[in-house]
Amino acid sequence: MGQINPQIHESWRKVLSDEFSSAYFQRLKDFLVEEKKNHLVYPSGAHIFEAFNRTPFDRVKIVILGQDPYHGEGQAHGLCFSVPSGITFPPSLQNIYRELQTDTGLPYPVTGDLSGWATQGVLLLNATLTVRANQAGSHQGRGWEIFTDAVIRKLSEQRQHLVFLLWGNYAREKKSLIDLNKHFVLEAPHPSPLSVYRGFYGCKHFTRANEILAENGISSVDWQVR
Repeated sequence: MGQINPQIHESWRKVLSDEFSSAYFQRLKDFLVEEKKNHLVYPSGAHIFEAFNRTPFDRVKIVILGQDPYHGEGQAHGLCFSVPSGITFPPSLQNIYRELQTDTGLPYPVTGDLSGWATQGVLLLNATLTVRANQAGSHQGRGWEIFTDAVIRKLSEQRQHLVFLLWGNYAREKKSLIDLNKHFVLEAPHPSPLSVYRGFYGCKHFTRANEILAENGISSVDWQVR
């Protein structure tokens, strides 16, 4: 991964320089080097920081927080809930799309690639940025959560009027990192099949987020997935 991963946008490199030079991040890099010697790791190294490269620090408007990258072949590409074009939609993404369609009236997407959201300012952030192939949660507790908690804190401290979409109990626990006097939090159950009927369907987070942005003089997000 190098001393500081060269494949992260300069805006984030500046904001997160203390994290990259920290002892925990060095241990995380050492762990990943060893892990890759013996196991297949997703996403590829070039895509670990994809969310940051697609959404520079000063362009973030909305934050959607996931937990882990997908652990199946060809699925993870560094954006939470997103899969590359041509890959079958995972169940949570299918449910996100159903709510998107109901909420906005937009057509059901034909691709699972959410890069178009990211380039408009939607930070699609997983709490853990890597995973061992076919082993969900296998890179939790290795340091990524410290790093991504710092990301949330930096956004909270240095930006204003951001909208955080916290889906599920894991994401909702991050609310304590956010200054609610400066930012907006929308909460709902996770879009997984286990909890989608407990309030994710009908949450209307896509239109509500755009309403909040408009009220604060910020351009809205075109949620249509192309």
